[in-house]
Amino acid sequence: MVNAIYGKKLGCTQIFNEKGNALYVTAIEAEQCVIVEVKDEKKDGYNALKIGFGGIKDKKASKPHKGEFAKNKIETKKYLREIRVDKFNSEYKPGDSIDLKIFKIGDKVKITGNNKGKGFAGVIKRHGFQRGRMSHGSHSHRIPGSVGMCSTPSRIAKGKKMPGRMGNKQVTIRGSEIVDIIEDQNLILVKGSVPGAKGSFVLLRKV
Repeated sequence: MVNAIYGKKLGCTQIFNEKGNALYVTAIEAEQCVIVEVKDEKKDGYNALKIGFGGIKDKKASKPHKGEFAKNKIETKKYLREIRVDKFNSEYKPGDSIDLKIFKIGDKVKITGNNKGKGFAGVIKRHGFQRGRMSHGSHSHRIPGSVGMCSTPSRIAKGKKMPGRMGNKQVTIRGSEIVDIIEDQNLILVKGSVPGAKGSFVLLRKV
Protein backbone atom coordinates (compact mmCIF):
# COMPACT_ATOMS: atom_id res chain seq x y z
CA MET A 1 0.00 0.00 0.00
CA VAL A 2 1.37 3.42 -0.99
CA ASN A 3 1.51 5.78 1.98
CA ALA A 4 2.49 9.05 0.24
CA ILE A 5 0.98 11.68 -2.03
CA TYR A 6 2.00 15.01 -3.57
CA GLY A 7 0.00 18.13 -2.81
CA LYS A 8 0.03 21.90 -3.32
CA LYS A 9 0.37 24.24 -0.34
CA LEU A 10 -2.51 26.73 -0.39
CA GLY A 11 -1.78 28.72 2.76
CA CYS A 12 -2.44 28.89 6.49
CA THR A 13 -5.57 29.47 8.55
CA GLN A 14 -7.05 28.54 11.91
CA ILE A 15 -9.86 26.20 12.89
CA PHE A 16 -11.52 25.29 16.17
CA ASN A 17 -11.45 21.75 17.53
CA GLU A 18 -14.15 19.98 19.54
CA LYS A 19 -12.91 21.57 22.78
CA GLY A 20 -13.16 25.06 21.29
CA ASN A 21 -9.40 25.60 21.06
CA ALA A 22 -8.03 27.45 18.03
CA LEU A 23 -5.58 25.42 15.94
CA TYR A 24 -3.08 26.86 13.47
CA VAL A 25 -3.27 24.68 10.35
CA THR A 26 -1.90 24.60 6.80
CA ALA A 27 -4.20 23.70 3.91
CA ILE A 28 -2.76 21.35 1.27
CA GLU A 29 -4.63 20.53 -1.93
CA ALA A 30 -3.90 16.92 -2.87
CA GLU A 31 -5.59 15.97 -6.13
CA GLN A 32 -5.45 12.46 -7.53
CA CYS A 33 -1.97 11.38 -8.60
CA VAL A 34 -1.94 9.09 -11.64
CA ILE A 35 0.57 6.24 -11.78
CA VAL A 36 2.56 6.53 -15.01
CA GLU A 37 5.10 3.76 -14.47
CA VAL A 38 5.83 1.06 -11.90
CA LYS A 39 9.54 0.53 -11.24
CA ASP A 40 10.94 -2.57 -9.58
CA GLU A 41 14.36 -3.52 -8.24
CA LYS A 42 15.02 -6.27 -10.79
CA LYS A 43 14.56 -3.98 -13.80
CA ASP A 44 15.40 -0.50 -12.50
CA GLY A 45 17.51 -1.13 -9.41
CA TYR A 46 14.94 0.25 -6.96
CA ASN A 47 11.22 0.10 -6.19
CA ALA A 48 9.19 3.21 -6.95
CA LEU A 49 6.03 4.58 -8.53
CA LYS A 50 6.38 7.30 -11.15
CA ILE A 51 3.33 9.54 -10.85
CA GLY A 52 1.90 12.51 -12.71
CA PHE A 53 -0.17 15.33 -11.26
CA GLY A 54 -1.28 18.89 -12.01
CA GLY A 55 -3.28 20.05 -15.01
CA ILE A 56 -1.52 21.21 -18.20
CA LYS A 57 -2.44 22.25 -21.70
CA ASP A 58 -1.21 19.53 -24.04
CA LYS A 59 0.42 21.98 -26.46
CA LYS A 60 2.68 23.35 -23.67
CA ALA A 61 4.24 19.97 -22.89
CA SER A 62 7.46 18.88 -24.56
CA LYS A 63 7.52 15.76 -26.73
CA PRO A 64 9.61 13.69 -24.27
CA HIS A 65 7.26 14.72 -21.45
CA LYS A 66 4.16 13.78 -23.48
CA GLY A 67 5.79 10.49 -24.46
CA GLU A 68 5.96 9.37 -20.81
CA PHE A 69 2.17 9.48 -20.65
CA ALA A 70 1.39 8.49 -24.24
CA LYS A 71 3.05 5.06 -24.02
CA ASN A 72 0.47 4.07 -21.38
CA LYS A 73 -2.40 6.12 -22.90
CA ILE A 74 -2.66 8.45 -19.91
CA GLU A 75 -3.71 12.10 -20.04
CA THR A 76 -0.67 14.40 -19.90
CA LYS A 77 0.02 15.98 -16.51
CA LYS A 78 2.19 18.95 -15.65
CA TYR A 79 4.53 17.27 -13.17
CA LEU A 80 6.31 13.93 -13.03
CA ARG A 81 7.68 12.67 -9.72
CA GLU A 82 8.63 9.40 -8.08
CA ILE A 83 7.48 7.93 -4.78
CA ARG A 84 9.86 5.33 -3.37
CA VAL A 85 8.28 2.19 -1.92
CA ASP A 86 9.87 -0.49 0.28
CA LYS A 87 9.01 -3.40 -1.96
CA PHE A 88 7.48 -4.04 -5.36
CA ASN A 89 3.69 -4.06 -5.21
CA SER A 90 1.96 -5.82 -8.09
CA GLU A 91 -1.48 -4.41 -7.19
CA TYR A 92 -0.57 -1.10 -8.82
CA LYS A 93 -0.34 -0.61 -12.57
CA PRO A 94 -0.10 2.40 -14.94
CA GLY A 95 -3.35 4.33 -15.02
CA ASP A 96 -4.27 3.71 -11.36
CA SER A 97 -4.74 6.68 -9.05
CA ILE A 98 -3.57 7.61 -5.55
CA ASP A 99 -5.95 9.84 -3.59
CA LEU A 100 -6.70 11.09 -0.07
CA LYS A 101 -8.13 7.74 1.03
CA ILE A 102 -4.64 6.60 2.05
CA PHE A 103 -4.84 9.04 5.00
CA LYS A 104 -7.23 9.46 7.90
CA ILE A 105 -7.70 12.13 10.57
CA GLY A 106 -5.11 11.81 13.34
CA ASP A 107 -2.39 10.29 11.15
CA LYS A 108 1.16 11.48 11.69
CA VAL A 109 2.94 12.49 8.48
CA LYS A 110 6.33 13.83 7.47
CA ILE A 111 6.23 16.64 4.92
CA THR A 112 9.05 17.34 2.46
CA GLY A 113 9.36 20.51 0.37
CA ASN A 114 11.69 23.36 -0.57
CA ASN A 115 11.64 26.21 1.93
CA LYS A 116 11.41 29.85 0.89
CA GLY A 117 14.47 31.34 -0.78
CA LYS A 118 15.81 34.47 0.96
CA GLY A 119 18.52 35.35 -1.57
CA PHE A 120 22.11 36.22 -0.65
CA ALA A 121 22.31 36.93 3.07
CA GLY A 122 25.00 37.98 5.52
CA VAL A 123 26.12 36.09 8.60
CA ILE A 124 23.77 37.95 10.96
CA LYS A 125 20.62 37.01 9.06
CA ARG A 126 21.85 33.63 7.86
CA HIS A 127 23.54 32.27 10.99
CA GLY A 128 22.42 34.59 13.80
CA PHE A 129 25.83 36.22 14.41
CA GLN A 130 25.98 39.17 16.81
CA ARG A 131 26.83 42.54 15.26
CA GLY A 132 29.86 44.58 16.26
CA ARG A 133 29.76 47.78 18.30
CA MET A 134 28.23 50.82 16.61
CA SER A 135 30.32 53.44 18.46
CA HIS A 136 32.59 55.97 16.73
CA GLY A 137 35.66 54.50 15.08
CA SER A 138 34.39 50.94 14.74
CA HIS A 139 34.57 49.40 11.29
CA SER A 140 33.03 46.07 12.29
CA HIS A 141 29.27 46.47 12.29
CA ARG A 142 27.86 43.49 10.35
CA ILE A 143 30.95 41.87 8.85
CA PRO A 144 31.81 38.23 9.71
CA GLY A 145 35.26 39.04 11.07
CA SER A 146 38.47 37.09 10.55
CA VAL A 147 38.04 33.82 8.67
CA GLY A 148 41.68 32.90 7.99
CA MET A 149 43.96 30.51 9.85
CA CYS A 150 47.65 30.36 10.72
CA SER A 151 50.35 29.48 8.19
CA THR A 152 49.42 25.91 8.98
CA PRO A 153 47.06 24.79 7.47
CA SER A 154 46.82 28.12 5.54
CA ARG A 155 43.23 27.70 4.46
CA ILE A 156 39.65 28.34 5.54
CA ALA A 157 38.17 25.41 7.45
CA LYS A 158 35.50 23.47 5.60
CA GLY A 159 32.01 24.31 6.87
CA LYS A 160 32.93 27.81 8.07
CA LYS A 161 29.79 29.90 8.56
CA MET A 162 29.95 32.70 6.00
CA PRO A 163 27.61 34.84 3.87
CA GLY A 164 25.83 33.01 1.07
CA ARG A 165 22.52 31.90 -0.39
CA MET A 166 19.87 31.44 2.27
CA GLY A 167 16.89 29.12 1.94
CA ASN A 168 15.57 27.31 -1.14
CA LYS A 169 16.69 23.96 0.29
CA GLN A 170 14.82 20.72 0.75
CA VAL A 171 13.40 20.48 4.25
CA THR A 172 11.50 17.64 5.94
CA ILE A 173 9.19 18.22 8.90
CA ARG A 174 8.40 15.08 10.89
CA GLY A 175 5.49 14.30 13.17
CA SER A 176 2.89 16.70 11.70
CA GLU A 177 -0.69 15.68 12.47
CA ILE A 178 -3.61 15.59 10.03
CA VAL A 179 -6.40 17.58 11.70
CA ASP A 180 -9.08 17.32 9.01
CA ILE A 181 -9.67 15.93 5.51
CA ILE A 182 -12.18 17.58 3.15
CA GLU A 183 -12.58 15.00 0.40
CA ASP A 184 -14.96 16.93 -1.88
CA GLN A 185 -12.34 19.71 -2.16
CA ASN A 186 -9.28 17.42 -2.07
CA LEU A 187 -7.98 19.28 1.00
CA ILE A 188 -5.81 18.09 3.87
CA LEU A 189 -5.50 20.32 6.95
CA VAL A 190 -2.20 19.75 8.74
CA LYS A 191 -1.44 21.11 12.20
CA GLY A 192 1.40 23.64 12.19
CA SER A 193 3.51 25.07 9.40
CA VAL A 194 4.66 23.45 6.16
CA PRO A 195 7.88 24.33 4.26
CA GLY A 196 7.61 26.34 1.06
CA ALA A 197 5.73 29.29 -0.38
CA LYS A 198 2.07 29.32 -1.36
CA GLY A 199 1.56 27.28 -4.51
CA SER A 200 4.64 25.09 -3.99
CA PHE A 201 4.38 21.31 -4.03
CA VAL A 202 5.12 19.12 -1.02
CA LEU A 203 5.31 15.37 -0.42
CA LEU A 204 3.20 13.96 2.42
CA ARG A 205 4.27 10.55 3.68
CA LYS A 206 2.61 8.64 6.51
CA VAL A 207 4.99 7.97 9.38
